[in-house]
Amino acid sequence: MRWWDIRPVLDLENALFPDDAWSAGMFWSELAHSRGPQATRRYVVAELDGRIVGYAGLAAAGGLGDVQTIAVEPGQWGTGLGARLLTDLLQHATAFECDEVLLEVRVDNTRAQKLYERFGFEPIGFRRGYYQPGNVDALVMRLTVQT
Repeated sequence: MRWWDIRPVLDLENALFPDDAWSAGMFWSELAHSRGPQATRRYVVAELDGRIVGYAGLAAAGGLGDVQTIAVEPGQWGTGLGARLLTDLLQHATAFECDEVLLEVRVDNTRAQKLYERFGFEPIGFRRGYYQPGNVDALVMRLTVQT
């Protein structure tokens, strides 16, 4: 993901997560940490016919990775795009020397939960009311990275 991707990413973000979409500033902040020798972030986009149909991001620090976001437009659900985006993030978690990768997923998003389980993520807890303003709980999942 580059700065010029932020506008189309925001369009998809707002369509998919209208109640708790990230702001442009949040993406700018993440991208500021995604380049150079001190990079601690990995953000990617997926394009189809010149338009962004998915994106994903990972933050890493102190041996711990955190999947910040994965989003795929509904027309691409079931195509394996989410799995390809997650694979990219996990490869970079290894490059960032992460021992574990964590993520939060809405408790009502069973599609995403099944994807994460296929990759070996296991539930470790809940964050009550994590997604606002809808007050939806998050399931916290963890993957131990194999080196």
